[in-house]
Amino acid sequence: MIAVSFLKSKYDRQTTIKLIDDSICELIHVDLMDGIYVDTKNFIIEEIIEDLKSTTKLLDIHLMCQEPLLYIKQLINLNVWGITIHLGSSKNISEIIEFLKNKHIKVGIALNPNENINLLNNYLEQIDYVLIMSVYPGKGGQNFIPEVLDKVKYLENKNVLIGIDGGINKDTIHYLKGYRIDNIISGSYVCLSDDYNKAIEDLKKELN
Repeated sequence: MIAVSFLKSKYDRQTTIKLIDDSICELIHVDLMDGIYVDTKNFIIEEIIEDLKSTTKLLDIHLMCQEPLLYIKQLINLNVWGITIHLGSSKNISEIIEFLKNKHIKVGIALNPNENINLLNNYLEQIDYVLIMSVYPGKGGQNFIPEVLDKVKYLENKNVLIGIDGGINKDTIHYLKGYRIDNIISGSYVCLSDDYNKAIEDLKKELN
């Protein structure tokens, strides 16, 4: 799957979301940052819910937020595919996992480039999805870090979906060939282009 993030775009947020929703991507990737877990704050929860409530595509929500359950409870009525949190964002990770499981929403944990893959060992049997960050969370437009693919390799024989997020474009997607990656997130490359469908098609062609 290709999921497109609207974190960085040449258009306003509402226009960008509409363009992604009308594109050939499989998911809309929603990066939400609260200014506490990461330095940047990029949303007001009521506004983001309003912007996303009419999307036809499923939402892949990535919470870079402290105490994410506060936001999850407000987001679960949207058209949600899955919600991903960071291990360092809460002391109650198991509670969040259980809450999302009970709502039949895919549960994801994101792993930053400098975090050890073994941090996931206590959670792999409980979660559906691991999002490998190939940049440091907090802002769009960073360069892809190929070393994180070792973590993808580790996860390939585990019973979880694997995503990769950060710095994915036509020049870097070749790094992903040969790996089992279920969800590829691209933001700036698609949303700064003049033709979203062509950009997405170009990514898919590079994987073949």
